[in-house]
Amino acid sequence: MIKKHLLTCSVTLVLVLISGLNIFGKIVTQKGAKKTALSPRTSDFIFLKSAEAVAYNFADEALPVNDARVTFKLNKSLRQHDFKSVQSNILHRKAELWFPIIEPILKFYGIPEDFKYVPLVESGLKSGTSSKGASGFWQFMPGTARTYGLRVGHGVDERKNLRKSTIAACKYIKELYDEFNSWTLAAAAYNNGSIKLARAINKQKEDNYFRMKLNRETGSYVYKLIAMKAVIEQPKEHGYDNYFYIPPASQLLAIN
Repeated sequence: MIKKHLLTCSVTLVLVLISGLNIFGKIVTQKGAKKTALSPRTSDFIFLKSAEAVAYNFADEALPVNDARVTFKLNKSLRQHDFKSVQSNILHRKAELWFPIIEPILKFYGIPEDFKYVPLVESGLKSGTSSKGASGFWQFMPGTARTYGLRVGHGVDERKNLRKSTIAACKYIKELYDEFNSWTLAAAAYNNGSIKLARAINKQKEDNYFRMKLNRETGSYVYKLIAMKAVIEQPKEHGYDNYFYIPPASQLLAIN
């Protein structure tokens, strides 16, 4: 009887241990699932991959396909940046001079290389200071520039220094990404400010840039970056095979 009782207790103990391991295993699996789950600010729709989406993306965040509104806005931006509209190869000339300086800085700070197109969109076809006071390659406002370590005032304006302003931009963009957990939203916030974008996200209950309703400038901003990327990487497909003017480097690059 004693042996039988001991055997019964042993079997019961083994079953309890196995049950405990199964429960522990479920807890581990659940914890693992939480780590790999998408952030609530990152919609899986934006990462949709297809033959149409692969060609046009920003920082590997692809445009939604089969969306007439998205297609219309992209095509409009592509037309605005093709050779017929620009009538110059100034964008490619600036890219040739600026990118070798911008790219390693972006890489050092862990910022996707596609952000190198921001200066081309911001100041590629214009120079000087905007009516709102933004200036330089990355079109920083004076206050934002100072926040990220640039000297502005008393005869000094480091917003016009490509290296220094790119370092400042990387710090700013990294903060925006940490807030929104999306590179497209970080780019939109760079244009419109994080406070305004956060309000729009909360009001619309939507964190996919391509499905949000934003002001005209911000709503077209990422499309401009994608179009800029397209004309620089595939110039002939967008009419850039008839270069007739090459601006001197002194007019396009200012590095102090």
